[in-house]
Amino acid sequence: MPVTLVVGGQWGDEGKAKIIDVLARDADYVVRYQGGANAGHTVVVDGERFAFHLLPSGILYPRVRCVLGGGMVVDPIALVEEIASVRRRGVDTRGRILLSEQAHLVLPHHAALDAAHERRRGTARIGTTGKGIAPAYADKVTRDGVRAADLRRRPADFEALVRERLRAGNRVLRALGAPPVRVGEAVRALLRARRALLPLLADTRAVLWDALDAGRRVLCEGAQGALLDLDHGTYPFVTSSSPAAGGACTGTGLPPTAFDRIIGIFKAYCTRVGNGPFPTELDDATGRRLRERGGEFGTTTGRPRRCGWFDAVAARASVRLNGVTEIALTKLDVLDGFEHLRLATAYRVGRSVTTTLPADGAVLERARPVYETMAGWSGSAAAGRASDLPAPALAYVRRIEECAGARVSMLSLGPQRRAIVRLARTRRGGGCA
Repeated sequence: MPVTLVVGGQWGDEGKAKIIDVLARDADYVVRYQGGANAGHTVVVDGERFAFHLLPSGILYPRVRCVLGGGMVVDPIALVEEIASVRRRGVDTRGRILLSEQAHLVLPHHAALDAAHERRRGTARIGTTGKGIAPAYADKVTRDGVRAADLRRRPADFEALVRERLRAGNRVLRALGAPPVRVGEAVRALLRARRALLPLLADTRAVLWDALDAGRRVLCEGAQGALLDLDHGTYPFVTSSSPAAGGACTGTGLPPTAFDRIIGIFKAYCTRVGNGPFPTELDDATGRRLRERGGEFGTTTGRPRRCGWFDAVAARASVRLNGVTEIALTKLDVLDGFEHLRLATAYRVGRSVTTTLPADGAVLERARPVYETMAGWSGSAAAGRASDLPAPALAYVRRIEECAGARVSMLSLGPQRRAIVRLARTRRGGGCA
């Protein structure tokens, strides 16, 4: 059976968890394919808020099996704590969580290295979450990583392996002038996590291949957003993995031909956490209004998000990059009460005007948005049906469709699971021109 993929279309924080939660109701497997605890997915069910960092959002449905794919870097201590946390809140996880043997482990020294490298960058810092993600991926690339499969080693052998890695990390930390981690304390914590995680280990590629052969429904979720992709994002201000659609293949072991529905999640405006180019950023009262109304503060870090108008140039590039077949547009209700709305339909770079997202982040940094202004609305977009939407709100949605080059199939109008409006299929427009 074909696979559905949910991918963030902007710089992350688009509201993927809400859409994944809605779609997971009809899934048999929900698979996370990249990233680590630097992600923050928030789901609200019957007024109760759940914040996930490693577990796939489908964990809230009792019959769904949740897979942490091989493209992830997993902090074993944090994962054990997160599983315990959802269990304390009444979620039965028994037999429902699978950890790929291929996933790499984030060890305690990785977070320390993450912080030390950020300090060294000074004003040029990336703005990482400090969760050790980049150092863990770096060890993966240099073949010095510890994989989840290593948890199956005899306790003494596993201890020897992580002691060696921790000591190597401490040598780098000392060279950077940073305090080393406490090896003994870290080893004890990792051995405790090992015992808890051993029953979850699996060759998840084979599990998913068999699931497809059996006609099971598979939903794949990415963390962060396509504009933070290591290869295609605003380098160097990117994440350390591939949240774009291509990363779903390498991060799960599923072939490209398995994916027939690719849902791009876009916020009705734009936000970004951390440093890096952001052409439509509003460093003014309007930006602050968007932040307060939208609750734009990071799930993982609590940092305030940078806010700006919808960037249609970036959106169209993301649709093309990911092969998006439909868009889920979130937080349209946050724009209630704005007299006018603006969309960036082109960039001005020096004397040139372009409708293509520059591949060079330094060029994008110099880009200035060319805006189109649209009427806002005085009523509420938090409607129960599409026919109840204010006419200007629906016009705004249709203009996003035209500019992005993909239809909007659903609107998320609030944090609650039920606050979803399905839109009828419409003829896709030909662009922003």
